[in-house]
Amino acid sequence: MPYDTPLLIAEDEAALAEVCEHLKGESFIGVDTEADSMYHYKEKVCLIQLTDRRRDYIVDPLAIGHIGGLTDILADPNTQKIFHGADYDVVSLRRDFDVQVRNIFDTMISAQILGLPKVGLADLCATNFGAKMDKKYQRYNWAARPLKPEHLDYARGDSHYLLSLREILMENLAETGRLDVVEEEFLRLEDREWQPREPSPDDWMRVKGSRNLDDPGKHVLKHLYAYRNGQAQKLDRPPYKVIPDAFLLRVAEVKPDNQDRIRSMAKRKSNMLRRHGASLLIAVKAGLKEEGPVPQHAKKTQRGPRMPFGGRDSERLVQEFKNWRTKVAERESIPVAMLASNAQLKVLAGFRPKSLEELEKLEDIRAWQIKRYGTEWLSVLEAFASKQPAPSPGDGAPPAKRRRRRRRRRNGNGNGNGNGNGSGGGGGGES
Repeated sequence: MPYDTPLLIAEDEAALAEVCEHLKGESFIGVDTEADSMYHYKEKVCLIQLTDRRRDYIVDPLAIGHIGGLTDILADPNTQKIFHGADYDVVSLRRDFDVQVRNIFDTMISAQILGLPKVGLADLCATNFGAKMDKKYQRYNWAARPLKPEHLDYARGDSHYLLSLREILMENLAETGRLDVVEEEFLRLEDREWQPREPSPDDWMRVKGSRNLDDPGKHVLKHLYAYRNGQAQKLDRPPYKVIPDAFLLRVAEVKPDNQDRIRSMAKRKSNMLRRHGASLLIAVKAGLKEEGPVPQHAKKTQRGPRMPFGGRDSERLVQEFKNWRTKVAERESIPVAMLASNAQLKVLAGFRPKSLEELEKLEDIRAWQIKRYGTEWLSVLEAFASKQPAPSPGDGAPPAKRRRRRRRRRNGNGNGNGNGNGSGGGGGGES
């Protein structure tokens, strides 16, 4: 679509310096990035789009090899950077260019906090500016060169409207008294970092359904997964585009021992099997020959300190909080997910704070949530506690321990005789 501002493209250091000179000292800059995660083994930022009050800019870091003074602009706390769905952009910029973006405004988070029915950038631009944004290049390989005019036209659209959109959303946030909510969320975005995951021989356990395989199947899947990962690195492609997880799992279940058998598991004339079929059979045989114990799938571990309350009692309390959340969402016309996540409700039920001061110590709870809903949360907790029987000693123990204690009490202090007389050892009866 046509735009009413000029476009400056930076594909060399001189043009990049010009872009930085224009942006230096600006109060507000719209920012977006394009990456190639669907096309390469290791994803990277391929374009950075920026907008100020006068023009749009597109910086090509693949052509230049760096982003120069743009790092200082992105890190400048005096310049607000406006994103739509900043999370991925922020961590990608930090990963590739070692820059921590400061002073963020996120139009998607703002739209969610306002409870708008549609929060996609195309929807917001259509509603507020009558702009029709074509999303046909949403899955384009942005590492491909040269970029055609239609690619550049698409890319600049993702930052072009952000300054104007911010003004509209800021006005609505101020009217609804939700500015403090988004400001806290924006501050949290600044600290987001890319979480690199080093390859491990046990990565095969991440395949959905792998825990249901028998032991030989798990050995096979381990070898299949290692083969695919090596091929993905060699071909510089995402692993799922080399061989899908579901096919690896199916091969590990069936354990085919010949070409006809493995061919029957895929579409006719499959290029995947033409390239990898023989190697997959070799991996199956290697897995079946492997001896020794299979690594066990780790149980999900709880982050942070152990919650003192759990079990069905806490599940009922979580439901009470969900009922509260539904009522407040209707009262304030805001999506339930923006009030408190299910994970946060589990934290409240697991720790059961008794005061605002105790609420403030919970890492997963926001300050704006405590300010707005802390008193209501404490009321939910008090009402729930008033309906519960008096706790027995040790009821604050982890759920598994409480269940063991209940079983011991039912079985007569653990003697296994089931008589419930609490007599202890078997010598309590007559000879």
